[in-house]
Amino acid sequence: MNPVLLVIAHGSRDPRHAATVQALVRRAGALRPGLRVETAFLDFNLPSVPGVLDRLAADGVRDVVALPLLLTRAFHAKADIPAVLRQAPPSLSIRQAEVLGPSPLLIAAVERRLYEAGLTPGDKSATGVVLASAGSTDPEAIAVIAETARELRRTGWCSVRPAFASASLPRTEDAVRALRAERGVRRVAVAPYVIAPGRLPDRIAAGAAGADVLADVLGPSPELARLLLERYDGARAAHRPVAQTA
Repeated sequence: MNPVLLVIAHGSRDPRHAATVQALVRRAGALRPGLRVETAFLDFNLPSVPGVLDRLAADGVRDVVALPLLLTRAFHAKADIPAVLRQAPPSLSIRQAEVLGPSPLLIAAVERRLYEAGLTPGDKSATGVVLASAGSTDPEAIAVIAETARELRRTGWCSVRPAFASASLPRTEDAVRALRAERGVRRVAVAPYVIAPGRLPDRIAAGAAGADVLADVLGPSPELARLLLERYDGARAAHRPVAQTA
């Protein structure tokens, strides 16, 4: 029997967050009929991670792939999620999958949202893009965002600058102003590099007031749904549980 896929999201007081996460997980599950897919949240929302793990154990499940619904390997992926998984029922063997980023599928999802916001591939050469993420104090996470911006730039956009809603600089509005001053940039777009709506994505949107285009969050895009299954398959193929309580 295939391991259960447990998608672990951070959670938010904003009800749009949980609704978007659930929509994404449903889309991923629809791509893999027969795979049991569950969702849990670290904070603010239900079901909680311990609650879902207890339910899985009560159902007789033995193997679980826990997938952090995170774009970078920062504190939640390195500390919070492993800590809660170590408290799982001893009958469960749990493998923690890699976080979602970096991945070409994320670049494709960002571009999808930019095109849905009104841009076209023909606009690339004259459009500067602000890749606006939530932010982190983790140097590894910041480096990944910077590299993602470079990868997005290599697809043909005139210029791409990373920005952050918290913890790091520059802010979205500062990156918008900097792009306005760049030679060759005739249009500025802000692409939120976040999965679901919430307080920090709202801050990104507020900072995008000076831009010409504001794309939507990544949400339940087909690329993100495929990426969830890609990370699941990678963890399953590793065979060795990375978090085992038995």
